[in-house]
Amino acid sequence: MARALMIQGAGSNVGKSLIVAGLLRSARRRGLRVVPFKPQNMSNNAAVTVDGGEIGRAQALQAQAAGVEPHIDMNPVLLKPETDIGAQVIVQGKRVATLRARDYAAMKPSLMAPVLESFSRLKESADLVLVEGAGSPAEVNLRAADIANMGFARKADVPVVLVGDIDRGGVIAQIVGTKSVLDPRDAGVIGGFIINKFRGDASLFDDGYRLIEQRTGWRGFGVLPYFARATELPAEDALGMGEARRIGKCKIAFLVLSRIANFDDLDPLKLEGEVDLVMVRPGEAIPGDCVLVIIPGSKSTRGDLAFLRAQGWDIDLVAHHRRGGHVLGLCGGYQMLGKSVADPEGIEGPPGETPGLGLLDVSTVMTPQKTLTRVSARHAGTAQAIDAYEIHIGRTEGPDRARPFAILGGETEGAVSADGHVHGSYLHGVFASDAFRKAFLAQLGIPAADQTYCAKVESALDALADHIDAHLDVEAILAFAR
Repeated sequence: MARALMIQGAGSNVGKSLIVAGLLRSARRRGLRVVPFKPQNMSNNAAVTVDGGEIGRAQALQAQAAGVEPHIDMNPVLLKPETDIGAQVIVQGKRVATLRARDYAAMKPSLMAPVLESFSRLKESADLVLVEGAGSPAEVNLRAADIANMGFARKADVPVVLVGDIDRGGVIAQIVGTKSVLDPRDAGVIGGFIINKFRGDASLFDDGYRLIEQRTGWRGFGVLPYFARATELPAEDALGMGEARRIGKCKIAFLVLSRIANFDDLDPLKLEGEVDLVMVRPGEAIPGDCVLVIIPGSKSTRGDLAFLRAQGWDIDLVAHHRRGGHVLGLCGGYQMLGKSVADPEGIEGPPGETPGLGLLDVSTVMTPQKTLTRVSARHAGTAQAIDAYEIHIGRTEGPDRARPFAILGGETEGAVSADGHVHGSYLHGVFASDAFRKAFLAQLGIPAADQTYCAKVESALDALADHIDAHLDVEAILAFAR
């Protein structure tokens, strides 16, 4: 059976996912068979696995770092928020319920069994399993039913390394404070810590580093400087969107919806030197000089239609289209572009029907069946091949489907307006296909770089592993696994 090690954080967004990815690549280069694991994730940015399930996007990137195919066992519990108080619950790749937070808390203890089952299967196929926690173990009010941090670590007998984020300030309090609130038995599972996102002269933190060691009794595994190439890797969730903007000659606007989902479509565009990718956030107007507006996927299409209108983006989109601009709606964004979105069974919220934006002559009806599949298609407008995935509910029909976005398995997919300026598709991840991305941007008058997106991600993962090897005691970290 494989050894295992868990990376937990002193807070959310401290860099756990990235550190796990870098350690996986580093361990793989040492000749180890490695796999990632995250007991519970909360994200609307999901990946479709080869076995027809869905897991968090971060675990898919970690699988790539490990050189293995993403599998549902790598993230057995995935929560996909649909409202401020409720979320879709995915267990071992499949939707099992949509629950309010309080109801999920009651369900959570029963999920430890599938979590341990998935973990056990992964251990049979690897030398090392690197586990990522969720949030922070310092949330001791949630400890009784915890399956994501110490609840899992104690049950599965996995040692823990704690990560603190110095870029936020207060990293000494983050780590020392975590120990002070933990049950001593939980604190005893932690054997060391990592300081992440340091900027400047690391020697200036020597005294603080020693103070943490003295106050906690944990050993330090190193101070990791800020990794500048992190923006070249897919963001785990909406918190990581738009951290770095590449200012190019041609502007593409991307609407940041309130329930945005599966926004990895923008990742390859971030790396295009001629593209000025603008993240349009609540309260901001869509720039009048953009060439293309992308409406991304949503976990609540009708809810985000109301949100979009509340920002005045519906008016901006009509004006943009009238000026000859292009619009691309993907998944939920495609549904919004039509004449109406009906949810008679109340799958995404209260039953009802909402008028769409009317930029495509199609209409959508939500259906209980969820499409989860990887696909190969051909773009109708450029004849270029597309490798993508579908992850949606709903059926969309109407006259504009006679002009498809793509051809998929001999069938038409998506829709294009009569003037050719409005495009809608259920396909996600289309811009990762290099020839298609280049041809599609060329149609908009945007010159694309002659580059391979997958190779760029691989290069960034290798650089991340080099970065970790240079600044952390990786041998000691890996030896700590059991």
